[in-house]
Amino acid sequence: MRPPQPLGAGAHPVPPRGCQLLSQLQPEEALLPLPSRVSRALRALVYWPAAALASVMNFSEVFKLSNQLSKFSPNGKFLASCVQYRLVVRDVSTLQIFQLYTCLDQIHHLEWSADSLFILCAMYKRGLVQVWSLEQPEWHCKIDEGSAGLVASCWSPDGRHILNTTEFHLRITVWSLCTKSVSYIKYPKACQQGISFTKDGRYMALAERRDCKDYISLFVCSDWQLLRHFETDTQDLAGIEWAPNGCVLAAWDSCLEYKILLYSLDGRLLSTYSAYEWSLGIKAIAWSPSSQFLAIGSYDEKVRILNHVTWKMITEFGHPATINNPKIVVYKETEKSQNLEMENLPFPPTKAAASSLFNTETKYEVASSPVSLQTLKPLTDRPNPKIGIGALAFSPDNCFLATRNDNIPNAVWIWDIQKLKLFVVLEHLSAVRSFQWDPQQARLAVCTGRSQVYLWSPAGCVSVQVPAEGDFQILSLCWHQSGDSMALLSKDQLCLCYLENEGVK
Repeated sequence: MRPPQPLGAGAHPVPPRGCQLLSQLQPEEALLPLPSRVSRALRALVYWPAAALASVMNFSEVFKLSNQLSKFSPNGKFLASCVQYRLVVRDVSTLQIFQLYTCLDQIHHLEWSADSLFILCAMYKRGLVQVWSLEQPEWHCKIDEGSAGLVASCWSPDGRHILNTTEFHLRITVWSLCTKSVSYIKYPKACQQGISFTKDGRYMALAERRDCKDYISLFVCSDWQLLRHFETDTQDLAGIEWAPNGCVLAAWDSCLEYKILLYSLDGRLLSTYSAYEWSLGIKAIAWSPSSQFLAIGSYDEKVRILNHVTWKMITEFGHPATINNPKIVVYKETEKSQNLEMENLPFPPTKAAASSLFNTETKYEVASSPVSLQTLKPLTDRPNPKIGIGALAFSPDNCFLATRNDNIPNAVWIWDIQKLKLFVVLEHLSAVRSFQWDPQQARLAVCTGRSQVYLWSPAGCVSVQVPAEGDFQILSLCWHQSGDSMALLSKDQLCLCYLENEGVK
């Protein structure tokens, strides 16, 4: 297939035949079945900077949502979302409601079991967990922690046990859905990431605090037997995370000390790494999908990459406010006025037409070197200052690393891991709220709390306006496992974005 030609100066994209925007819906078309509306009405043609990156993007209608609680099932067939105390499960292929469940109170946490057969809904204020079955809608389970309270709830990898953490982290209760048995794990530590499961689901690591010291316990998930228990050389253990291959466990200290420890499955200390002393330390870490690299983001605005052979640093990535290297491409988001033909607007205008009239579209432009990025002065006299690397993630092919420096909040930095150097910087008009890689390829989706979703791949990048009524502010997003669609989440609404790719993969 011949790739589409790039638009010339002053040219405007012409939608293909049969392709309509939301504002072009006719009243009678709004009554069409949902699949027809998705394919006919909510379609936008996107032109990427590179001619080889042509993509047609479809948007579903908007659904109600609470607390940004929406997740695809692990098998990719269903989408669960919460509306106050109701749990709505939709078929991903049609978006028709598959099951509707009513909980006892407003839902604070939602999680699928690994086999996509059960859904856990936690109501922390009531100390309750309700579990629903997709195969048997009449069956459900209610777990009441009573006076112990509830602050966290999650599935075990087998999808048949639920781990509830009580208030003040006094204990973790393990409930079995099969045998109705209950087990208790004492001394769980209250930290940002205190539980971690291996990818194969065989082992669980738990951070503990007893006698004013930090410990890690390793459990076998099949029978919850203790495998190893050892003390960690940390002042205040902040988090633990298994490598994707399940062979190495990373444990890092609080932000007051830069220290990360690497343990084997049998509890042996493999290595300890500390980049500096007497300053705020580690803020975020990320394993590469191959487990070959460990990226450590810190408060000194740098990312350090450790290798899996010697656990020594192989490079460090700085995040300066000025990009002087002309070989680094910097894309800046700029506003563009919408070129509407006023005489073609209906009078009085429909809600969709009026909304599109006042929505400001944006585009990426390549900035000329040197480029000064917008910075934020952190308040150093307050806790958790907005400075340093607050988010980082590897692409699924291990080729790229995306990072965000919190005191340059509008920018996403994309690093070439094969060449160990900066590749691209994306600077936006608003602070970056979230970014996530396509699970199937090196394609990054970004949201900034505006009504646009931003996509980047090595071939180019694009800013896409969500064609929804009103101001649909995207606060977070999540990809479908196939990489063909993603859920866009606002404060109280949900919209699905479908990508039909031509030459992208």
